[in-house]
Order: sequence, then C-alpha cells, then structure tokens
Amino acid sequence: MVGVSEVDPQELIKRVAESLKEIQELKPPEWAAYVKTGAHKERPPEQEDWWYIRSASILRKLYLNPGIGVERLRKIYGGRRNRGHKPERKYKASGAIIRHILQALEKSGFVKTEKGKGRFLTPKGQSLLDKHAKMVKQG
Repeated sequence: MVGVSEVDPQELIKRVAESLKEIQELKPPEWAAYVKTGAHKERPPEQEDWWYIRSASILRKLYLNPGIGVERLRKIYGGRRNRGHKPERKYKASGAIIRHILQALEKSGFVKTEKGKGRFLTPKGQSLLDKHAKMVKQG
C-alpha cells in the first residue's frame, strides 16, 4: 500500500483540494477573500482556491503528525516578516483560519478531537488521503 509520505506532497495536496471542493461543509466563509493568512504576509492569497489547498495541507499534516493542534499548525504555516530596518523575525500564521478549517473538517467527518490530546484523522480522512496517494503514485 502506498503511504502519504511516499508521494509528491504538492501533487497530493492539489488532488485532495480538488476533491474537497465538492464537500458543502468546507465552503470558505465570506471573509476568506479579503483576509491575510498571517501577520508575516503583506497581501491576501492570490489563488482563488487557497482555502481548499490549505485544508488539504492541514489534512496531510494531521496524517503525518497525529495529535497536532492549532498552535503547532500556526507555527508550521508561519514565516518571517519584513520589519524595515529591523531584522526579520518569525511570526505565526492566523489561528482563526486554521481553527475554522479544522472545525469544518470535523463537521465533514475527516477529523476528530480528543480532549487534551489534540486532533486526529478519522478513518474517513485517512482513506481519502490514501486513495489520492495511490492515484498520485500510479500517475
């Protein structure tokens, strides 16, 4: 069986994002068109389907690191901020975006929360990623 870590991450995320577009619970909120993804960014994302790409990426992160929470995902998706003359430093990504995506993934049945342990993929979420990993591997 082909694992998620054995295939090209960009290709996997692109395919999973395409399948997530069909799920009603994962529709982006109205404010998603205007919001930046973190304090380290200067402008909002240019891609129209960035919400689904980030959702697919979060699913992949949960597959590889079970029990991960919002705060660790904020660190992962953060980056360096240009502060003018001052040296750059690391800033976290937006927690609201990550939290809303995780809540939508829970509503759709891909993620579950265990109190005090973090968020985990359900068998439905694992099978979705495994199915797309197999498709990526086959070509």
